[in-house]
Amino acid sequence: MTARVYLDYNASAPLKPAVKAAVAAALDLIGNPSSVHGHGRAARRALDEARGAVAALAGVAPTRVVFTSGGTEANNLALRGFPGRRVLVSAVEHDSVLGAVPDAERLPVDAHGVVDLMALERRLAEGGPALVSLQRVNNETGVIQPVVEAARIAHAHGAVLHCDAVQAAGRLPLGMAALGADLITLSAHKIGGPAGAGALLVGEGLDPQPLLRGGGQERRRRAGTENLLGLVGFGAAAALAAEDLARAADLAVLRDSLQAQVLNSVPGVRVMGAGAERVGNVACLALPGVPGETQVMALDLAGISVSAGAACSSGKVKVSHVLAAMGADAATAGSAVRVSLGWGSGAADVERFVAAYAAMAARLSGRAAA
Repeated sequence: MTARVYLDYNASAPLKPAVKAAVAAALDLIGNPSSVHGHGRAARRALDEARGAVAALAGVAPTRVVFTSGGTEANNLALRGFPGRRVLVSAVEHDSVLGAVPDAERLPVDAHGVVDLMALERRLAEGGPALVSLQRVNNETGVIQPVVEAARIAHAHGAVLHCDAVQAAGRLPLGMAALGADLITLSAHKIGGPAGAGALLVGEGLDPQPLLRGGGQERRRRAGTENLLGLVGFGAAAALAAEDLARAADLAVLRDSLQAQVLNSVPGVRVMGAGAERVGNVACLALPGVPGETQVMALDLAGISVSAGAACSSGKVKVSHVLAAMGADAATAGSAVRVSLGWGSGAADVERFVAAYAAMAARLSGRAAA
């Protein structure tokens, strides 16, 4: 039986073998990290090691790491943890940012999906304490946002800048000081770790109000016994992120080959966000006339796993708000699929995808035209 091809790393990366081994070893830890006896201290050491590895990923002190249940909780803590500040977000943020503060001011993006910094400047000039949230890498298109420039503008107006870097870890350098971000969100399962583990990195002088209150865990910023197994896996994945960075150029070659072959073999296909700087593992392909959901199902039958937009709605597929914000019409925005490569991807996967996509497009585009 032919093995399936997994090209949905932006939704969730497969667990890396070394991470799986680290989690398996942690199964023998039976103490609560907050307990003072020997078993508790052993659990605390494992948690501290994980915290150190995650902190090193962004070049911050371990005390700046607040462990959470994932990127969604970390984004909510960042955006809801500073009441009294007006919140500004780009129109292409992840749903966990847009949903955290539904009435946040939305900043427009250009046709390539890059935030309008002049609009940010104008909005902040209106006055009042503010918090700006700008992702580092868009989860659907791979477009890289100008976080460094946005941080300079924000700080010039006394605002705090939060960066959702979930899709940037292991793909771009993440130095917190270099980015200028005051808050950074990370998630384990995007870098080959287990789902259910994430972190908010909190800059010096900031103290977000906790969403979860109770015990004194995470320096009283997030109550509840820590998910030790998940966080050990997070730490192991964070320690391996440098390997992903070293391979980023190779993945970009694979992605570029995939795009070139698709563009040469499928009439009418568009690569969304291609006019902007992007990370090298993502291709957002729009095939007007053929719904993205139909494409995903057809490719699934061919043994290829991709997605239509973000995979965060219990399997529900909807028209991409990201592509709509970029000015794409409904037909184009509803016809896109996201192909995302990762640590286990190779040339054979690209070949399988291109063949399946071309066959699918020839079959379904003909039906759409009819």
